[in-house]
Amino acid sequence: MVASIPLLSFKHALDSSPEAFGELRSSEEFLGQPAMLNQRLEEDGYLFIPGFFEPDLVLAARAAVTDRLAAEGALDPAYPPIEGRCIPDRPLGFRGDLAKDNPAIDRVVYGPELLGFYANLFGEEVRHFDHTWFRAISRGQGTPPHCDLVYMSRGTHQLLSCWIPYGHVPLEIGGLMVLEHSHLQSERLKNYLEVDVDLYCENRPREIEKVKEKGGWSHPGWLTNNPVSLRQKLGGRWLTAEYHPGDFLTFKMTLVHASLDNQTDFVRLSSDTRYQRASHPADPRWVGSNPAGHGPRAKQGMIC
Repeated sequence: MVASIPLLSFKHALDSSPEAFGELRSSEEFLGQPAMLNQRLEEDGYLFIPGFFEPDLVLAARAAVTDRLAAEGALDPAYPPIEGRCIPDRPLGFRGDLAKDNPAIDRVVYGPELLGFYANLFGEEVRHFDHTWFRAISRGQGTPPHCDLVYMSRGTHQLLSCWIPYGHVPLEIGGLMVLEHSHLQSERLKNYLEVDVDLYCENRPREIEKVKEKGGWSHPGWLTNNPVSLRQKLGGRWLTAEYHPGDFLTFKMTLVHASLDNQTDFVRLSSDTRYQRASHPADPRWVGSNPAGHGPRAKQGMIC
């Protein structure tokens, strides 16, 4: 796993020494062994399963997305849409609409392969959130360090995120990375992990305006915009991989993660979805035929 250029995350140059940067540990060998998978999940806070899906299944979903992007003029018409070459100076980013009413994406993220994996892992029937997060990341774009719990904590906390790349993602294109053993630092991160970005203080006029009236968040959601100083503070290494079609990464709500910046002219396509035991309560913001998400229906006031 070697990058041809210095690696950036949220515009910060990462320390790529072996003490600070490394490769995700594969758990592919333990497929079909739930006890070993759960042990590895407790140890690492994540499971990286390369080659889980048939590549053609993932590439069909990629084609469904790149065709949409091409139709709206977001890709360079001099190249086939499937290549995903961006138009310079036309930024892309979070694009949940690309997964909406998209059967090819649904087939990947809610198909029998992945639901079977989670049923095996949890040892019982599972359910998934009804909202699909999707990103089309162009040059210069990345995601700052955060934990998912602050965005989806109103149901069970025994919830797992699943990140899937739709195409080859070398380091330069900017895949997801996790901070090694950060899921074991919940006590140290306690104040942050208790955040709910859709709560606001009814006795603070600025928060009322920001959250209730303008639909914003009481907290930005991320831990910091500097992944370098965060790693120095919390310890561990930033871990990632050169991803390929068919790979996926699943992880705990308390695992700190971020992404490398995209330093190419190719779009990085990825989805992240959530899975839990069907017997546990689900965060009402993300389930149903018309999930509230972070919209007006999700905002809740409290006295601070």
